[in-house]
Amino acid sequence: MKRTGPILILLAIVIALPFLFRQSSVQEGWQEGDPVLIVISPHNEAIRHEFARGFSDWHRANYGTPVKIDWRVIGGTSEIARYLASEFTASMRAWWTGAGRSWPAGATEVVTDRRFDPETPPGDPNAVSAWRKLADIYVTFREVDDPDAVSAGIDVFFGGGEYDHNKAYRQGLTVPPWPNPADAPAFETSHGIPLIPADIAGEIWRTETLFGTAVSTFGICYNIDRLADLSVTVPPSRWSDLADPVYRHQLGVADPTKSGSIAKAFELMIHQACRDAVTKAGFSADEVDGFETRIRAARLPDGELPPEIPPAYQQAVEEGWLDGIRLVQRIGANARYFTDSASKVPIDVSMGNAAAGIAIDFYGRYQAQTSAGPDGRARMGFVTPIGGSGVSCDPISLLRGAPHRELAERFIAFTLLPEGQRLWTYRPGTPGGPDTYALRRIPIRRDFFPSDDPAIQSAHETHAQYAADDLADPMINPYALAESFTYQGRWTGRHFGIQRDIIRAMCMDAGQELRSAWDAVIANGGPQAQPEAMRLLARLPDRPEPLTWSSALSMARQYDRLDYMREWTLFFRKSYREAEAAVIPQVAANGRTP
Repeated sequence: MKRTGPILILLAIVIALPFLFRQSSVQEGWQEGDPVLIVISPHNEAIRHEFARGFSDWHRANYGTPVKIDWRVIGGTSEIARYLASEFTASMRAWWTGAGRSWPAGATEVVTDRRFDPETPPGDPNAVSAWRKLADIYVTFREVDDPDAVSAGIDVFFGGGEYDHNKAYRQGLTVPPWPNPADAPAFETSHGIPLIPADIAGEIWRTETLFGTAVSTFGICYNIDRLADLSVTVPPSRWSDLADPVYRHQLGVADPTKSGSIAKAFELMIHQACRDAVTKAGFSADEVDGFETRIRAARLPDGELPPEIPPAYQQAVEEGWLDGIRLVQRIGANARYFTDSASKVPIDVSMGNAAAGIAIDFYGRYQAQTSAGPDGRARMGFVTPIGGSGVSCDPISLLRGAPHRELAERFIAFTLLPEGQRLWTYRPGTPGGPDTYALRRIPIRRDFFPSDDPAIQSAHETHAQYAADDLADPMINPYALAESFTYQGRWTGRHFGIQRDIIRAMCMDAGQELRSAWDAVIANGGPQAQPEAMRLLARLPDRPEPLTWSSALSMARQYDRLDYMREWTLFFRKSYREAEAAVIPQVAANGRTP
């Protein structure tokens, strides 16, 4: 009996969690009985406020009633993804067993397993019967879209990154809001110019289930006075600059396992290292595009290439990937901290608590503006590394079994129409803009930016009057930025999840040992003076198998995540301790060791 008390308390907490997560936005004129939309989002309070108010006003003008948005706020995109997968799995099990059907071993895992093959039975005849039961559950889950059957009790997933929304689709968590394309909002002008392209410069902006609402780039924010204190005369402008020993203990960094946006920033660092290696190997941009087009068309298994692709090209990609991982390692060695909140970094940089950091563009630009002194003197700068950042979309998706599907479709449409897009970029109080907060985000629609097309240019000029940022600036205009960067998804895109794990083990779980070894290297002449220590520090795990570009593709499929994360953390800690032990003390000019 003594054990029942704690169990009942835990049960009460679990039951209460969905209610604790709720943050309702009650809009003017809303009454009991008016529509309610349930949205889960990593977006901050300012975005939630403006889109709740804007959608309610738009819905009242177009459909006669205001809307209350019931926000579910549980953390970053990664936490949202885990929560949704858990909720859908529990709902599927309750519905399945409620109909008197058995729930076999392995069913809980298979519901959202995007790698499960429901069409190819296993080679072992003894395993076929169990496989059929699992395949039935897997297929049925992806066929049902009924809130009375399987549902997370949430309508819309709003915000995050393309990777997370695409993963949610492959897990079966999201569905097309408009199965009939004729019902979707117009994504092109009357004469065929895309207003929201399906993809641009290799980045996916729109599919049948996810729709980009805003775009993001990634860059470096820096405190001008702190750089002067460090005797840095040229601000950092490339990702590789952040690996310079001058930034030891000076960088603010967000945890990529908590922030999908920061995980994307790290991916782009690695991607640029691949690009640098391919260029160094003598392959032009046109050759790269041709190779990747042929590789996609061949649809070969991982690790196999069409015979006409030069082996030296693939070798350069793989070597560049390793270079990128080691670049991230050195940036991690310079980190002052890893925070759960991506918005904390530019705030800390503006206050001088960190000299520089990795930031999402809108956080960086906003903080640079608001931190200026009374005399207008800039205290902080933000730069997007040329060739080091693509233009990623911030999507919205409809969840399976949405309790208020029609209302959810209207909300998704609203975010894609000019009425919703204006909220991202207009100044507060301007016609059609936000009422309280300048969100300083970059809208995705083509008609917000300069164009040779007269109708689009006219729309741009209207929007430009009220925008908080210069939408014609080529460092802000995503359509201009895309011309200087082409994202090759094969290089790093499928590594997105595993790269998060590598960074976690390499820079965070073994972070104390990494920084200690790095400190010892710098205190004794720096990397050039300590080649053996640097060799040991830069080693990558050989357990459960050597970590390479190719092995990383299948690591998560072949091994349990907890197992390889434990192996990697132990490996890095040992390597870093050995690197520190290998540091050769240097004798200073005064005859003393540092």
